Amino acid sequence: MSRSLYVLRHAKAEEAMEGRGDRARPLKRRGIRAARLIGRTLTRLAEAPELVLTSDALRARETAEVARDAGGWSAPLELCPAIYEAGASALLAQVQGVQADVARVLLVGHQPGLSQLIAELTGGEPDFPTAALARLDFELERWSELTPRSGRLAWLVTPEMIETLRPKGAG
Repeated sequence: MSRSLYVLRHAKAEEAMEGRGDRARPLKRRGIRAARLIGRTLTRLAEAPELVLTSDALRARETAEVARDAGGWSAPLELCPAIYEAGASALLAQVQGVQADVARVLLVGHQPGLSQLIAELTGGEPDFPTAALARLDFELERWSELTPRSGRLAWLVTPEMIETLRPKGAG
């Protein structure tokens, strides 16, 4: 069975402020626009996720929520504290725990773990700026079968790339 893992780095966030920890950093306006664009793009491609796994850090949660709302997805959103500051093996474990009936999963998190996960699953470590989105494809019966180098990087886009591809005046 064909499965796709969408890996999304949280969008651009405010700097940490005194009295608020790193987990409490909200998105900037630019980040909100980027998250909306990502959500709409997945919907236009008919690739809306069936499940969203996100770090519980405010910037990641907002990225996931804004993208889901802009895309009109019905996918449940699961807050996963273990995604925050996770390396490749911890992120892999999160995805391996997804139920077998879900074919398209969106994972929203942070660097450097996301690049490490992509490298672990595909063999190539990409440049992965804020709001970058990658699609990794797998031929698996269930997510629990996910192993290193079992996937293929189908594509990787940034909001800037999407903007340059859209016709002038397109919303």
